[in-house]
Order: sequence, then structure tokens, then C-alpha cells
Amino acid sequence: MSKPKRNFIFDFDSTLTRVEALDVLAEITLVGNPKKEEVVREIINITNLGIDGEISFTQSLERRIKLLNAKKSDLDLLITELKKHVSHSIERNREFFESFSENIYVISAGFKEFIDPIVAEYNIPSERVFANTFEFNGNGEIIGFDRENVLSVHDGKIQCLRDLNLEGEIQVIGDGYSDAVTRKAGVADKFFAYTENVTRAKTIKNADYITPNLDEFLYINDLPRNISYPKNRIKILLLENVHPDALEKFTKDGFNVETVSRSLSEDELIEKLQDVHVLGIRSKTQVTKKVIENAPKLLVVGAFCIGTKQIDLETCKENGIVVFNAPYSNTRSVVELAIGEIIMLMRSVFQRSTELHNGQWNKTAHGSREVRGKKLGIVGYGNIGKQLSILAEALGMDVYYYDVEDKLALGNVTKMNSLADLLAISDVVTLHVDDNSLNKNYIGEKEISQMKDGAHLVNLSRGFVVDIKALTAALKSGKLAGAAVDVYPEEPRKNGEFYTELKGLPNVILTPHVGGSTEEAQKDIADFVPSKIMAYINSGNTVDAVNFPNIRLPKQQNAHRFLHIHKNVPGIMAKINKVLAEYELNISGQYLSTDAKVGYVITDLDKDYNQDVITELKDVEGTIKFRVLY
Repeated sequence: MSKPKRNFIFDFDSTLTRVEALDVLAEITLVGNPKKEEVVREIINITNLGIDGEISFTQSLERRIKLLNAKKSDLDLLITELKKHVSHSIERNREFFESFSENIYVISAGFKEFIDPIVAEYNIPSERVFANTFEFNGNGEIIGFDRENVLSVHDGKIQCLRDLNLEGEIQVIGDGYSDAVTRKAGVADKFFAYTENVTRAKTIKNADYITPNLDEFLYINDLPRNISYPKNRIKILLLENVHPDALEKFTKDGFNVETVSRSLSEDELIEKLQDVHVLGIRSKTQVTKKVIENAPKLLVVGAFCIGTKQIDLETCKENGIVVFNAPYSNTRSVVELAIGEIIMLMRSVFQRSTELHNGQWNKTAHGSREVRGKKLGIVGYGNIGKQLSILAEALGMDVYYYDVEDKLALGNVTKMNSLADLLAISDVVTLHVDDNSLNKNYIGEKEISQMKDGAHLVNLSRGFVVDIKALTAALKSGKLAGAAVDVYPEEPRKNGEFYTELKGLPNVILTPHVGGSTEEAQKDIADFVPSKIMAYINSGNTVDAVNFPNIRLPKQQNAHRFLHIHKNVPGIMAKINKVLAEYELNISGQYLSTDAKVGYVITDLDKDYNQDVITELKDVEGTIKFRVLY
């Protein structure tokens, strides 16, 4: 049995386009006018008064046209500008307008002279566009509008719909009060408040549905659309003051984002995550096994930092949750702090500063040395260690490194075969090792005893890497001349009172885990991590995932994409392809990657599918998560 006919009635200004056309026309016609800004503001105000029903629409048109001082020739420029400002979700859903052309109408209080050329590109012919028309004088100046047109008066859209007398269900999609009242007047069966470009309180109040974009409208109506699930329904939770650029990036792409400035306890996080698809955190929030197993909709965790120790990566994997981090974004910031601390330690800057703060003028060269010609020992020659070696060498230091893995030396850096050898020759030792639990107390009493007398130690890696008691004893005894510490075995979950045995030692620089905390680093992280998350949500890419098989996908073209995460056991691929074959679905591309525990397969199909296929694929034994794109 076929579905009853549906008619889709679209507004134009601020719905099909992101702007009000007459406001744009004002910008064009008032170029060079010294009172341009003042007049444009007045026109916008009049526009809003008319849209909200505060003044009659006839008044609104009369007053704006008088202020515009426009000519017929200006309309060509206006049309060019309007084509640049078609609503984003309208642009990406051309297929809907092409497939349902006979059911789509535009009813607008705007003007056919500029509406027709815009909507013609979306397969809406002039005969299904109902709008006002301009009146021109002999010089081509716009002097008024057709007052006999029903759309030139208050509640004109109501009368226009009555006159059309359309058969079947009537759905009105618009942003203004004149659209909303069609439902109340009984000429529309449903009113959708379209809020992609503007949100008006009166409009929302009278809506059957609030649709932040056309994707949502098409989803509600089960109509063809560019994406299978509207992004406004995908909820993202960002904690711990993640940089605002991340919020802007997600919001601009259409996601529903909530921010919380602090970290959350386990119970608080579980409560928050009940309807969340993406979680963004920094270093304090603990994403535990209990949290993961009680987050039914969670697809992705984004760590807006380097470390992922705060996330149970294995449980995430077992539950089909992909984890991304920012392994490179704050590298430069950490390196610059390391260089600064090395110089300050070697010059005894903090001791002199403290003395001066206490009123002591101690102008002395004792314990103050240049870094040039000194030996720097880097423990951990990864991204940070390598960049540090380049900058330190540029300062004239002799650089040595030790790493448990075989790493290629850059520049004139010397590789050491053992940690003991490195410690024995270094004037400054700086630590840049990972958060592997085997690195606990990596630098302890034994290792400190192997260091040169009067050497310095810098730890910008992980707090548990250094035995704090042993370090404190070495600093107090004079074995070490100084230390700079940014990370600690235990760190508070929020700002407040903090204690370490190193507190009060004059030859120690203490910082509160700020090695990567620069505005530049946080901005870079807020660009990198959301890009990875959106690539996964939007297309299925897992490149740079911390805990998941990596798949780089080609751009999807005119196909449906199935994303299937499953336990890595024999036979699952055969079962998946058997289901696809049973429904005679042609595979245009298939991509698989696995690790010891999970498999991730992406299948592109070049024809439509029915819901039974989805059900069967979800029921394949070993399935962890299944998603459809497009």
C-alpha cells in the first residue's frame, strides 16, 4: 500500500538561504552611502518586526523598499550573492529536491525575481514558487510591489495555501511567525520550525517539530538524505575546559555539544553518558571499566592531551569504542618548557629570584653556568625527545640520548647503549618516557647515584617515573644541584591544596603539570582531536586511533556504508558477506583491519537496502557494534 501524498511547503529567506534577501540587497544598494550601517540596521529591524508579526507585512515591505533605493540591475548581484548563501543542509540534500520535485512548493513573502533563479537549481520550477513581485518605474527603479498579490498582506501564506487547495498532507517548513500560524489556521497539518540559520521564540513555540537542519526534517519523515542519522542527534560531551575551538568545530559541523568546565566523578560521568555518543576529556577524568560498560550509546572517546592512562583502552575496544588522542599537538610547548627549565636550572635563576623577592641582593656567579658546551642526556627519544635534541644542539649543547627502542639519531646527537652510560656523562638529564606501568620509579636511588655530582634532573613525562623520596634526598644532600618537576605520582583532580616532598627546596622548579598547557598547544589539540573524531563519525576512518585497527577510507561516493565492529574470531567476514549476498547487494568496496581482539570491516554498497539486512548484520554472532552511514 503506497503512502499518502505529502506536500512540502518551504519558506525562502533564512530557511532555504542563510540570509534575508532584502537585507543582502540593502548591503548592495547602499555601498558608498555614509549612513549605510544605520540604514541597514533599520531595515533588519523592520524585517524582524514583520517576521515576528509585530507590524503588518504590508508595512514591513513598504518601509524596507523605500529605504532600499534599489534598481532592477541590482537584482543580478543579489542573485549571485544568494547562491553563495544557500543553507548548508539544503545544499547537501539536493537528491531530495530532485526526487520529490512535484511535491515541493516555495511560499514566501520574498520576491519571485530573486527566488526563482535560486530554487530552479534545486529542481523547483517557477509555477511552484509563490511569492511577491516588484514594481519598477521607467528607469528600472524598484518603487513598490504588487498589492493585489495575496502574499503582500498579513497572513498571506494562510490564504495562499487555501487557494492552492492541495491534496494530501501539508507540511510547512520555515523560520518565521507567518509560517507557524499556518498550522494554527488549519491549512497545514504539520509545522516544522527551521532553526539552522535563525531561532525565533514565537516560531518555536508554535512548532510541531524543531528541525535544526534539513537532515533532521528528512529523518523524521523517513525521506532520502545525504546522511543516515542527523548530526544534531549525535551528542558530544566535553569536559575539563577543552579549548573553545573544539566546541566551535563540532557545532559548526552540526553536532549537539554540551560542555562542563571540570572533571566528573565516576558516578557523575555514568549519569551524564546515558545519551552521549562522543566524550571529550583531558587528563583528570577517569574513563573506567564501570563507566564504559554503563555508557550504552558511546562511540568515541577523545583525549585532548597526549596521555591515555586515564582511559581503560582495552574495555573501550571490547565495547567498540574508538579512542583518539593528540600525540603531537603539544610537543613544541613541552620542548620549550624543557629548554627554559634547563637554562634556569643551570643559571640558578629561581634561587636568585626567591632571594630578591625576600629583599636579598645576591649578585653572584656561583652556581651559574652557561648551557653551551654542556652535556644534555635525553631519556626517551620520541617526538618530544627528538625536537628537544634539535633545539638543545642549536644552543650549543652536546646531546646524548637513550631509548629502549632503536631510534634514528638526528643531527649530531649521540646514541647511548645504556641508561647508566647516559646518566654518567650528563650535566642535565631530561625525561620523556611513556606511561607504561613498567616505568614506575624508572629513576630511583640507584639511577640517581649513577648521575654526575652536581647534575640537574628535569621530569616533564609522567609523575610515577621518578622516586620522589630518592630525588628529595639527592637534592638535600647536594648530590644533584637542582631539578625541575612538572608531573607527580599523585595529582589532585581539581585545583586546590597540593603537597609534595619537593616543596620548599630552593633548587627545585615546581610546575602544576603545565608542560603542554599553552594557548597554541590547546588550540592545536582542539583542531586535531575533533578532526579525527569527525572523520570517524562522518565516514568511519580510524586513522590514528589509539586502541583500534586503523583504516583510511576513500571518500564515499553515491553508496551506502556499513560499519561493522566485531570480535576477531574466524568466520565473521564470511557470515557478513553471506548476508549481503542473500539480499543481492553489490559490494563496491570493502575494507578490513584487525588486531588480536577486534575486527573492523567497512562495506560500501551501490544499491538501496532494506531494514532486514541491518537486523541480520547486527545479529551476526560476535558483533560488537554496527552503524550505517548514508
